Amino acid sequence: MEFFHESVLLDESIQALNINPDGIYVDGTAGGGGHSAEILKRLKAGKLISIDQDPDAISFLKDKLKNYENSIVVQSNFSNIKQILKDLSIEKVDGVLLDLGVSSFQLDNPERGFSYHDDAPLDMRMSKSGLSAYEVVNDLEEQEITNIIRSYGEEKFAKQISRSIVEFRKKEKISTTLQLAEIIKSALPAKSLRMNKHPAKRTFQAIRIYVNSELKVLEEGLDEIFEVLQKKGRLAVISFHSLEDRIVKNKMALWTKGCTCPKDFPVCICGKKPLAEFYNKKPIMPSELEVWQNRRSRSAKLRVCTKL
Repeated sequence: MEFFHESVLLDESIQALNINPDGIYVDGTAGGGGHSAEILKRLKAGKLISIDQDPDAISFLKDKLKNYENSIVVQSNFSNIKQILKDLSIEKVDGVLLDLGVSSFQLDNPERGFSYHDDAPLDMRMSKSGLSAYEVVNDLEEQEITNIIRSYGEEKFAKQISRSIVEFRKKEKISTTLQLAEIIKSALPAKSLRMNKHPAKRTFQAIRIYVNSELKVLEEGLDEIFEVLQKKGRLAVISFHSLEDRIVKNKMALWTKGCTCPKDFPVCICGKKPLAEFYNKKPIMPSELEVWQNRRSRSAKLRVCTKL
């Protein structure tokens, strides 16, 4: 099975990890293995644990990385990192990389139901298990669908879209991606349709995030990851939309804050010390060349911190 994913901010993220050839690293969203392969090239006695929840990705990774003796491939979610390391008798790691969102393989493989460009069964499950997009649009109440689209897609026409979904499903089930995309399109005003972005983009993003519990997993997973980092270990996270980036930014800001005394206090009395420091205070963005070569990199942001 072909599993192509053009790794975003590849050089920048590998450099940020500051790889120790004898260290232990985790690629928490290994996907097509682009980042994993580059980390493995830099290891000697060290190990890399490549994690992905997609069974297709796992099959591909095992084959792609089979010649590296220091490669360990695990099917799971990165939020389970503490249990994964416990099962491997590993306590701490020197660095973790997360490349969030949906992979190019998942987007470009119509049968996975992530894309609004191809007609395919509504699915959007990264792990191929659990609640699907089909169940979301056909079974949930109108208000719940509105909340999902508004909260996870930041779509101002969420109410109109959810109403159109509910009205359509009274006649027949919504079973394909293009069917849903057309329903979304029919609910939007003409002015919105003339904008550059595809009219279904925000709604598809919202449903995908909900189906895979992406924001909850990220929120919980970041805390788990920070716990298992060694002193001076680094966490590098690539995000692709504001909801993800806000969670990463706020977590790192909390870890690096330290003192919580009011600003008008002459001296610190809380005694709280920073738990981490920023590798780079501002997010690292892809170069113009990378954006030109890979349009999907244009919204990427890389944030990195070092545990103290």
